[in-house]
Amino acid sequence: MRTAVTIAVLLALGLLVLWSMRRGWRSRGASTAAEVPELPATPAEGLRGAPVTGPMEATYISSTRAGDWLDRVVAHDLGVRSAAQAQVFERGVLLARRGARDVWVPSQSLRSVGTTSGMAGKYVGGDGIVVLTWALAGDERGLDTGVRPRRAQDRTRLLEAARDLIDPTSAVAQKEQQ
Repeated sequence: MRTAVTIAVLLALGLLVLWSMRRGWRSRGASTAAEVPELPATPAEGLRGAPVTGPMEATYISSTRAGDWLDRVVAHDLGVRSAAQAQVFERGVLLARRGARDVWVPSQSLRSVGTTSGMAGKYVGGDGIVVLTWALAGDERGLDTGVRPRRAQDRTRLLEAARDLIDPTSAVAQKEQQ
């Protein structure tokens, strides 16, 4: 009898923890949805411009509020870590994710591109994560989106191709350089 009670109590505690985690995730989604505007739709294949790179196998890490790599954005399916293919086109960067909504970063929204060793729950050491900093219309702060290419040479290709998309004469790019 004592064993059954212990198992029931542990099971109830486990369910309470899972319920609390789910509630917290939904609450985080609601609060970030209020701060982050709707994501741009991925354009049809012909409207992306010519491909600058081929598809690169990668892992989508997460998106956070720009400048705060612990402030994970959960809204709009951005909090879901997933396998992805990253590809740079003339008009933007496409992160085609498996099991989650694709992320399209239009070239005019791109502020900067860099690397880091970790962000929002993922640490890889070195500079293995490529960070795309971009801003949506109506969002002054912007987002940092982390992607980890599977191969080191793909990281270099992604960095260089995405940096070439940034318009150096834009007011945002000049502000970032200061």
